[in-house]
Amino acid sequence: MEQEIYEKSFDLATQTMLQKAREEGIETAWDRYEKQLPQCSFGQLGVCCRNCNMGPCRIDPFGEGADRGICGATADIIVARNLLRTIAAGAAAHSDHARDAVLTFKKMSEGEAGNYRIKDEAKLLSLASEYGISSEGKNLEEIAVKLADTLLLEFGKQDGHLLCTRRAPESRLKLWVELGI
Repeated sequence: MEQEIYEKSFDLATQTMLQKAREEGIETAWDRYEKQLPQCSFGQLGVCCRNCNMGPCRIDPFGEGADRGICGATADIIVARNLLRTIAAGAAAHSDHARDAVLTFKKMSEGEAGNYRIKDEAKLLSLASEYGISSEGKNLEEIAVKLADTLLLEFGKQDGHLLCTRRAPESRLKLWVELGI
């Protein structure tokens, strides 16, 4: 492998893919990154704010330029807001993936998901029990339908706690209670 490709990744499969992409003239994320250089140092430090139409604001972290955005936000506030927006976007994306998985599980439980099937009966029964679903007198599909319906209610829940948060470590649950989360 060429040294340049080796420096992009130490993973052999990635190196092979990069070499093949180069040979076939396919642009990769690494190529697009290099076209962006040099990157904006404000953005790299997280002190660039584009959250409203009055900016973008760029806060000088070294004290030689602007120390607040147009709205009055300091560098710390801008970094915190940018981080929280990124976390919220990631959580929303993962939540959407989880919802799709539950919808597929529901279709499977109703016999409408092709080759999907229950592979681990013990896991289904354990999860159903965790969500307060009785398995007494019910077949696996009935339990799965009830579990899917229960799980779907978690998405967009407006009142009370999400049931899945009970799976968090005890110390984390305690902290959430103390913080009123």
